[in-house]
Amino acid sequence: MQFGASSYIWVSPFSNDTLDQFRKAKDMGFDIYELAVEQPEKIDIRFVAQAASKAGIQCAICGAFGPDRDISSEREEVRLNGVNYIKTLIDMAEVVGSPYVSGPMYSAVGKTRLLSPADKLEQTELAVQQMRLVSEYAAKRGIRLAVEPLNRFETDFMNTVDQGLAFLMQVDADNVGLLLDTFHMNIEEKDLPAAIRKAGDKLFSFHACSNDRGTPGEDHLDWAGIVQALKDIQYDGAVVIESFTTDITEIAKAVSLWRPLAESQDALAANGLKFLKRVFR
Repeated sequence: MQFGASSYIWVSPFSNDTLDQFRKAKDMGFDIYELAVEQPEKIDIRFVAQAASKAGIQCAICGAFGPDRDISSEREEVRLNGVNYIKTLIDMAEVVGSPYVSGPMYSAVGKTRLLSPADKLEQTELAVQQMRLVSEYAAKRGIRLAVEPLNRFETDFMNTVDQGLAFLMQVDADNVGLLLDTFHMNIEEKDLPAAIRKAGDKLFSFHACSNDRGTPGEDHLDWAGIVQALKDIQYDGAVVIESFTTDITEIAKAVSLWRPLAESQDALAANGLKFLKRVFR
């Protein structure tokens, strides 16, 4: 099992000016640095790849999906922008050696509408069409796409593993699977271990987060059950801690983070990693 840290723990947006993050994460004991690409124009991906290699840490690529990157949008120009953004992420993943691109790429985060069945069907069909396009682009480069269900307060599109699997069936591409996040699952799933087992071999990436998005292990989650479920499906991918910092107002507002969740962001990452290594041992 490889353990990772999300760039969101410390910085937003990630850029060429924050490459010291690789050494920080490596020195803490992380194997993977999950790089959230909010502003691609601020990232020279070949320079980033060199810095990560020098630090001795693997990079993974995660997307940030705002309203102008919505592949389920009724507006063609918005869908096209979303597709081009995902293709950029795929290109970046190829350069840094990330096996996947992850994130809620089916829609825009924060898009919450009570749609009629007909409107929801139309939105889903638009997302499926675009996902097929980007899955073909990714497959030619040996990259997987890990689609992340979010909780009901962040999206109306996909909240549960069941909904995720239904979407994957419609896309019908071997390289499209799921990223599951215990923070979102704690809100939406009635039984986290059972949901993980249901995902099975379609689980491509995993975020290990506490119920309050703070330090893994400092929570009420059934970590023994979660770990056993991952072992039962023979999951051997990344286990990434994703959290956010109140030091960056824009991202804190975006994820409704109104108070610090740990003594420091370094403590959150270090203590979370220590817990995960112990519980997975």
